[in-house]
Amino acid sequence: MRVLNLKCKGFRNLGEVEITPCEETNVICGENAQGKTNLLEAIWLFTGAKSFRTNKDTDFLQFSKQKAVIELKFLSEGIENEAEIAITDKRRVTFNQNKLSSAAGMAGKFNAVIFSPIDLSLVSDGPAVRRRFLDTAIGQLYPSYITLLRNYLRAVGQRNKVIKEFKYDSTLSIMLDVFEAEIADYGKKITEYRQRYIDLLNEFLPKVYDGISAGREELTTKYLFSFNGDFLEALKNARQEDMYTGVTSIGPHRDDIDFKINGITARKFGSQGQKRSVALAIKLAEAEVIRKNTGECPIILLDDVMSELDSTRQNYILNHIKGMQSFITCCDDQSVKNLIAGKKFIVKNGSVL
Repeated sequence: MRVLNLKCKGFRNLGEVEITPCEETNVICGENAQGKTNLLEAIWLFTGAKSFRTNKDTDFLQFSKQKAVIELKFLSEGIENEAEIAITDKRRVTFNQNKLSSAAGMAGKFNAVIFSPIDLSLVSDGPAVRRRFLDTAIGQLYPSYITLLRNYLRAVGQRNKVIKEFKYDSTLSIMLDVFEAEIADYGKKITEYRQRYIDLLNEFLPKVYDGISAGREELTTKYLFSFNGDFLEALKNARQEDMYTGVTSIGPHRDDIDFKINGITARKFGSQGQKRSVALAIKLAEAEVIRKNTGECPIILLDDVMSELDSTRQNYILNHIKGMQSFITCCDDQSVKNLIAGKKFIVKNGSVL
């Protein structure tokens, strides 16, 4: 998979810009707040996933502008494709001249992996961040998973409404039975997808982390369930407690992932350097999973991460992504000075020089 051409107009602080990247490493240089990350975000949106920076589409609009347009030409399975995202109050997407029903319709058509400073939260923050990583990664490989997850969350929302009213009307138990059966059915499928993805990730993650840590540490990964035994039975047993809180306390929406370094949980006891290395390893392993399952390399997007790494880790990252098209932002191109070949773009005041 390869980006052939990217055009942006009115997207965040970018004016009318166009880039034609090279096949491998593309370095995007510039001072802070000039628009470097905006270029990566524009590429990322074509995966069909939400932005890694905001949940509101209106944030993409340039100040005082009512519309933004992004156009992408890319190569997939040897075929040239065109896609366009027009943004007003929401995203409207066209793929090869065909209008898609939603932005999520691009899932599986264009694959990319993004690492930005916010991804340190993958290790440091709570379970919701790790679940979101899993759901986004799985959605790229299996677009039907997005619908499955949406149906599950809708059923959980319906159960939450019923349990809040149940103490006033016990006849609602029939509705609870219906919603819990749906939740258990969808939830089982979701955890099967997630466990399968963790197994795929574990084919690459330990080796990648071994390379980043120069063989000094061992990383293991495990999916953590929020309940034991049969899910439907566990839901019924949790009813009484859930009535007090008004929320469904167990299920895939409460599960987690545990990353351990040499047998010790990284979130609680890892240093900042270790957490950064784990997060980087996860993203690089994610790229390998996509390559294995689609037969194509995803686009690698690295936002301002090289300056935080020592020279050994910088060299490992640059060498590991060799053979994949990558876009790397930096304030100082000295952090990628060991690149043998590539293309450099300078971004200043929303323009590409």
